[in-house]
Amino acid sequence: MTDIDVLLSESRRFPPPADFTADAQVRDRTLHAAAAADDVAYWADQASTLLWQRPWDTALEWTPPHARWFTGGQLNVSENCLDRHLAAGRGNKAAIVWEGEPGDRRTLTYWELAREVRTFANVLLGLGVRKGDRVGIYLPLIPEAAIAMLACARIGAIHSVVFGGFSPESLRDRMNDAAASVVITADGGYRRGQVVPLKRNTDKALAECPSVRHVVVVQRRSTGPIGDAHVEMVEGRDHWYHELMRKASDVCAPAAMDAEDVLFILYTSGTTGKPKGIVHTTGGYLVGAASSTRMVFDLREDDVFWCTADVGWITGHTYLVYGPLANGATCVMYEGAPDWPERDRFWDLCARHGVTILYTAPTAIRAFMKWGDEHPRRHDLSRLRLLGSVGEPINPEAWMWYHEVIGGGRCPIVDTWWQTETGSIVLSPLPGVTTTKPGSATEPLPGYRAALLDAAAGEIPVGGGLLALTRPWPSMLRTIWGDDARYVQTYFSKWPDRPDLYFPGDGAKRDEDGYFWVLGRVDDVLNVAGHRIGTMEVESALVEHPAVAEAAVVGKAHEVKGQAICAFVTLRDGHTPTSALRDDLRSFVATKIGALARPDDLLFSADLPKTRSGKIMRRLLRDIAEGRALGDTTTLADPSVVAALKDQYADQEG
Repeated sequence: MTDIDVLLSESRRFPPPADFTADAQVRDRTLHAAAAADDVAYWADQASTLLWQRPWDTALEWTPPHARWFTGGQLNVSENCLDRHLAAGRGNKAAIVWEGEPGDRRTLTYWELAREVRTFANVLLGLGVRKGDRVGIYLPLIPEAAIAMLACARIGAIHSVVFGGFSPESLRDRMNDAAASVVITADGGYRRGQVVPLKRNTDKALAECPSVRHVVVVQRRSTGPIGDAHVEMVEGRDHWYHELMRKASDVCAPAAMDAEDVLFILYTSGTTGKPKGIVHTTGGYLVGAASSTRMVFDLREDDVFWCTADVGWITGHTYLVYGPLANGATCVMYEGAPDWPERDRFWDLCARHGVTILYTAPTAIRAFMKWGDEHPRRHDLSRLRLLGSVGEPINPEAWMWYHEVIGGGRCPIVDTWWQTETGSIVLSPLPGVTTTKPGSATEPLPGYRAALLDAAAGEIPVGGGLLALTRPWPSMLRTIWGDDARYVQTYFSKWPDRPDLYFPGDGAKRDEDGYFWVLGRVDDVLNVAGHRIGTMEVESALVEHPAVAEAAVVGKAHEVKGQAICAFVTLRDGHTPTSALRDDLRSFVATKIGALARPDDLLFSADLPKTRSGKIMRRLLRDIAEGRALGDTTTLADPSVVAALKDQYADQEG
């Protein structure tokens, strides 16, 4: 059974402000109509906005489940992100406005960024890196991370960025899978006032990485190694970044890359425990990144665009580096935590740097809600004109708080759904066109085809079902690095008779207006007394309660109902956990969406277990609820949260 019960309704509507639409990049549905008539021709038009060294012969070759886009065409991503803007007179425009957690700041113009990229490209060539070689990047969120990515793209090397918060073991596994020859790291980085010893972590990882021949080490501070991040340099293998840069030329022509040449590998967690190396290629990925950035964020020449993600995640790749820079935008890059040293750090950054577009995660938004309105209200956020949400479905009440408190009721919100595998945004409002509904990613962007399907691939026009993408798109993953069989099995085997249907693993519902409401992973759908209930709906109901900042819901085996609902709840500041509040919350859910969804268990928690990208680890919550040994916690931001929750749950059960 694949149908999902639809319990929660949302009646609030927010049409685009008339003054926003009047100046918007996209003001009507002409693009939607053109893409619906001929999606391949539409994508060819989008591709033509880029700089090609050689035009393509064929826009799409589609042999399900494998696609090739813009075959025969040649281009260079670095040239599209840098050189063409210099030719267009943007050399003195700020490309990256960077701030470190301690407060240090740097601004790189397009001319300065291009010079740094060309120089580091020569550094990599000097270390023997050639087209197709893999380069690992394990850095804090500093400009050198973007420089390294663009330098790899310039010479045709394949980069694989590993989030700087990951363990040595995670770095080791990814570098071995990619057979990387060079790793770029730093002496350390800052996180919540502490130094993350990246070079020491790298040394531990590389003890078991035979393919790595060279390590380039960035000094996080130009005055020398930071804090206690003492580094030991291995003779012949390790090199200081600044010393190599001083000796290298800043003249480096962009390599001609075939559209289907691999641009990067980005690893994402797999159900088997072995990370999946998602492969993205040069031409199709950049077309998706550039066009979605321009349209979804209504990008204008004077915008200051802040995507708060780290480059270790796909959001940072696409909407901090490649998408904005391909459009000649000014990007804000911030190294540290949103609450360091105070809980208003994000809003201080927005005000000081004049941010006009803010793109952040529901997890962060719910944390801001929990901390209280007084923090953003200390700062002038009047320059903001557009808000975005990414990472997981956003609860309607978090959406409303974002709209009212951060956006002042005037900023459209683009609630976006996409994945590492899709490369760029798939479902999203266009802010000058789409009437939004809190909690809905609305509809596919032009050029994408999405549907809700049942087990037999029958379409469900209204109601709940399995989300599927029914046509190829340029920025789609091409394979899993070194394991194409896993690619086919993971993404194109849900409907065996339809190898053309991509299954992202998510359930969704569709309303009478055709809008999509993503309900989360199908693995997280609960089966309560024969009813399939999306965890997102129960969580959204809980967050509507004025005392609740965040909630996570999982299922627990139940001998009568099949599964019982267990809720883990974090309260807003000023509210105290009591048995009376627990009862009130359980009743609130029953009133809001029905007695069927009333949580059987409800545990108050100071925090929830999250990955370092901010996603709630419901798998670990299921382990806690069912009393199992805890699974892998290596990607958690704070593993102690899980242990504390387990003890609390055991006490409550006892």
